[in-house]
This record gives sequence, structure tokens and C-alpha cells, in this order.
Amino acid sequence: MGPSETIYIDEMVAACNGGGGPLGHPRVYLNLAPSGRADCPYCSRLFVNRAVAASGIEGGPTVSTAIDPPHAQPKTATGE
Repeated sequence: MGPSETIYIDEMVAACNGGGGPLGHPRVYLNLAPSGRADCPYCSRLFVNRAVAASGIEGGPTVSTAIDPPHAQPKTATGE
């Protein structure tokens, strides 16, 4: 099955929330490196970097790597 939607962006990191609202999913950050493309593991949207697509270089298989946003990282207790 192919991607549900292909979104072209200028960055190498994409943020996806599935469109938000009640049908969305938790926000994930997708690293497009090294291939310039990545699939969202929740909604199967395909994010493609415009510069990589325009160069015509085939970067290999699509990477599906979600990166937790900084605010989702566990906090450590401090003595303050």
C-alpha cells in the first residue's frame, strides 16, 4: 500500500500530527536524512524534501524514524 498523502517540504525534519483534531495522532518528528524522505509511522503520510526530489537523486529506501519532541523527554529531578 502506498502513502496516503505525499507532502513536499524544504526542511530535513518534518512534524506530523495526522492533521490534528479528533482524527489526528500524537505529534512526531521525522528525520528525512539521508534519503530525503520519510513515512509517518502513524498515518503513512510521505514527507519528501523538495531539494532532494528536484536533484533526481534516489536516496534509497524510505526511512520511518520518529523523533520525540523536546517537551516529551523525561524530566530529571533537580535540587532546586
